[in-house]
Formats: sequence, structure tokens, C-alpha cells
Amino acid sequence: MSWYRFLRFALCLACGLVLGCWTLTSAAQVLQPNAPGGLTKLNHIIFMVQENRSLDHYFGELRKYWADNGYSDRSFDGLPQFNPTTGLPPYHGPPPTNPGCDPDYPPPKDCTIDGNSPQIASFELLTQCTENTSPSWNESHVDWDYYDPLGKSKAKLNGFVYTAAHDGRVVGFHDKDGIRAMGYYDGTDLNYYYFMASKFATSDRWFNPAMARTHPNREYLVAATSQGDAYPVGTDSRDSQLLTATTIFQELQNAGVSWKIYVNPINTGCNGPPYDPACLLRTSYIKYFKWGQTIPTQYPKNIGTIGIANSDFDNDLQNGTLPEVVQIEPASDAGLDEHPSASDSSPSHTQLGAEYVSGLINSVMKSSSWKDSVFILTYDEFGGIYDHVSPQKTVNPDGIKPKDLLSGDICTKSTGPICDFTYTGYRVPLIVVSPYTRKHYVSHTVADITAILKLIETRFNLPSLTKRDAAQMDMTEFFNFTHPAWMTPPVPPTQNTNDPCYLDHLP
Repeated sequence: MSWYRFLRFALCLACGLVLGCWTLTSAAQVLQPNAPGGLTKLNHIIFMVQENRSLDHYFGELRKYWADNGYSDRSFDGLPQFNPTTGLPPYHGPPPTNPGCDPDYPPPKDCTIDGNSPQIASFELLTQCTENTSPSWNESHVDWDYYDPLGKSKAKLNGFVYTAAHDGRVVGFHDKDGIRAMGYYDGTDLNYYYFMASKFATSDRWFNPAMARTHPNREYLVAATSQGDAYPVGTDSRDSQLLTATTIFQELQNAGVSWKIYVNPINTGCNGPPYDPACLLRTSYIKYFKWGQTIPTQYPKNIGTIGIANSDFDNDLQNGTLPEVVQIEPASDAGLDEHPSASDSSPSHTQLGAEYVSGLINSVMKSSSWKDSVFILTYDEFGGIYDHVSPQKTVNPDGIKPKDLLSGDICTKSTGPICDFTYTGYRVPLIVVSPYTRKHYVSHTVADITAILKLIETRFNLPSLTKRDAAQMDMTEFFNFTHPAWMTPPVPPTQNTNDPCYLDHLP
């Protein structure tokens, strides 16, 4: 029996049925106006997951933005230097720091953390292009605690600068001291995102699913598991096979719920129109699933284009044919996925990625589908960029331990609490955009991005894929279905794109 039915039953017993069914139903709705039944007003769940940004890095300045732009304050756990001294906690504190590299051990020597290490404080980035920092298995675990990467003690979050410096020295980046890991952007840099997160809803307890890199986290996104993979499929003999886990799209297909994956074909080598579904599949992470390989032949109309003139996404919006569940893959080949620059020869401009996303969200807000849609924007993982909140205890999705760790990786010779997919990754940004989104709302419920799956499952009465998505909130707290605030959406600003882009120095 659901809690809602139980509440009605209990009220009926308590009142001897004298209030009548209408009154009892109303009483239950007053107690919980956002009962899961309200989700039936959402006929289009759209989710887009960009690349490699932490919450502090993108939204750490959010409370200052609210104060400067006339928003009421909310409890939001961003960077402490932007918290108020009174009112709602958490309160103001000094900028967080990480120990830096001992200057007595310059490159090409590895970064050395010791008593001679300077403290590197959180600082505002001026450049919209930064050299890559890594979220991979070793880096994520060292970020937890430089001295305890197995997680046997409470996280100290003191390894971010070291991991960025180590990788920077190996790769040959300009920033060989890892300083970039402590950088953040503000509401003038990411003016569109700050506006949307403030008008609609966000969270300060939203995490990526695993302490690992992009591929396993994106596998969690569609299947709530990576089936033990900490690395991309094909890294070594232990992850050489495609995943066999059931994906959310299989459940949707079996239930008769419409779905579609949209990919940006720019620079992918896919020629069209018409675009070959088999070619488009190469740009989607669903290709790493055995079932995903059947899409071009079995479900060719369920993968389409976005981000180009006369795209399938634009046509679906214009024709009122947008599916019930939509995944938008990042436009990585087009350089618009917001991923930090992997090479100094190819700078990746953060604001251009944000501008691209703004165009997609705006197109939904202007369409006939807006009235019954939600657009969820988040990030696949934190990208090795500093965040002051540690990963959270969670459940292993299917009992499979990491099976493809490389020789010498952390957790291969000894183990600890954070070695077994029983902790989330780090915090990532989230914006929930819908006519039904609560105004200026902040969630404090611990969740990872598989909560998107739980929302879909709850809305369409689907079973959970694994223990991980089963453990998530269903995201109903972000909505008010009784009194929708945004049937007429706000008019957002144009995303700034003219800030400087350089890689050869900081900030």
C-alpha cells in the first residue's frame, strides 16, 4: 500500500468515514500537495548531462548573486566566503584551501605535499578556458584525502591541488602546480545558469554516482550501474565486453512509453541529412550497452539530431511530437560540452557550452511542449575540481565490486570504505526547469543523478533498474503541481560569451 493510500485509510478509520471521501482526499493533499500522482502532469521528461564541473566551481557564489540581485536568501551550501554572517546557515567562513606543491620540488619532479607546502585558496577564475583536471579513479580517491585515499577516516578533501598538479606535470600543462583546481566562476561568468538556478530550482546535495570518470557515471545515468567498471569499456581485458545491464530505454520501450536520444552531429563525421542512425549512435554513450547496439536496426527513429538547422529536436518541438522521455547527449565533438580543455592546442570555452545549453532550454520554454515538460540539466561528474562537501554513503547497485582497476591503482593492494561503489562521487550542479518547478527552490536531500531514473520510473510506473536508483528520491519535492509558478516562463538573459579565454596563466 502506498503512503498516500495508507493515509487515506487511516483518516477514514479515525473519522469513521463521516468526513466523506472528498474531504479525506483533500486532507491528504493538504498534508502532501506534491504526491507522486501530480507527476502525471509531466508528459515530457528531458535530461541533459554536461561534462566535468563541481558545484562549488559553478554555483559556489550563488548566495552572493542572490543578495546582489534582489532574491530572498535560501540555505545553500556553496563556498563559505559567500555565506551571510546572520540569517540562514551555513554562515560565512574563509575561502577553503588545499595544500599545494612544495616549491623545493619543481617540475619535472612530481608534486610533493609536505610541511613546506603553501596553502592554495579558492579563487575566481577570469579565463573561461582551463586545463583539464581529472575525475578518474585514483584522482577521485586522493581528492578525498591525500593521506587516506581508501577512505578509512572522514574526508579531508585535501588532494585536489595535488592531483591536478600531478596530472599537469605528466601531461605538460602550463599549470603544473594544480592551482586551477581551486578556481570558481560567478554570476557574471555564468549569468544564464545563475538566473535559471535562482528562478527555478537547484540542490546543494546532488552528487555524481561514482568516484570515477565520465564513462561509468554515464552508464549509471541510463542503467543505474556500471556493472563494476571504473574505466571505459575496452580499457583492458576485464572491461572488454559491452554492458548487459537493463537500461531505462528498454523499460520505456517495454512499457510503451515514447523515448528518444538526441545527439549533435557536428564534427562527428556523420553526414546528412538524412543522418545514419548507426553513425549517430557512435556519439551516444548508449553504445556501450549490448542492447544499445540494436537501436539503429530495431529503433532507428529513437535516435536523432540536435543543435543543427532543421534538427530532429527542433522539428519535434515544432510539430508537437516530442517524446515522453528525452536524453540530450553532450555536444563533445562540437566543443560545446563544457569539459575543461584536454589539450593546450584546443581550448574549450566554458561560456560557449553554456550558451549552447541556453538555446536548447529556451527552445523548450518557447514551444507548445513547455506546458507539460521538465528540463533537467546536470553534470556527469565533478571533473577533479574542488568541492567542499564529501561524497556520501550510498548503496552498491548490484553487488559488483570494481573489476577493471589497473595494476597499482588505489584499492588494488588494500581496501577501504570508498573502494566498492558504496559512496557517491562529488557534488555537481543541478537546475530543474519546468512550469511546475518551485520558485527559487533549493533541495537539501542527498541524491545522485540516478534520481533522474527514479523520477522517470515513478512517473511511468516502471520498476527500479538496480538498488541504486531504488534508493533515490523521486524528485517530486522540486515541483508544486497544485499551483504552478511558471506556466509563463521567465525571460532569461543572453549567456555572456565574450570573457577571455587563455590557458597559459591564471587566474
